[in-house]
Amino acid sequence: MKQQFHYATVTEAIEQLREQGFTFDFNLKENQFIVGDKAYTANEFEIVDVYRYEGPSDPGDEATVYALANKEGVKGILVAGYGASSDEASEEALKQLHYKYQQSQK
Repeated sequence: MKQQFHYATVTEAIEQLREQGFTFDFNLKENQFIVGDKAYTANEFEIVDVYRYEGPSDPGDEATVYALANKEGVKGILVAGYGASSDEASEEALKQLHYKYQQSQK
């Protein structure tokens, strides 16, 4: 699916994605998306859309918003700062999801 919208801010992207049914707020730990006390394996998911934001002068303003979904219909959002992954497994999981997403865009 090609990106159809560009949102001016991270907040606007999150609000619009929520309206599209992306209701879970995911956290990434190792190779799992965590929401509450539930954990999903990251490779179950695909990136539906991705939005990158770069701060004009503050690297702390840089973030990526991921709209994620799995085959069972679980849809959620992951917001990650650039290079902010806390462990190698988390970083590798995001790389694999990005690779699948890029392949689907061709």
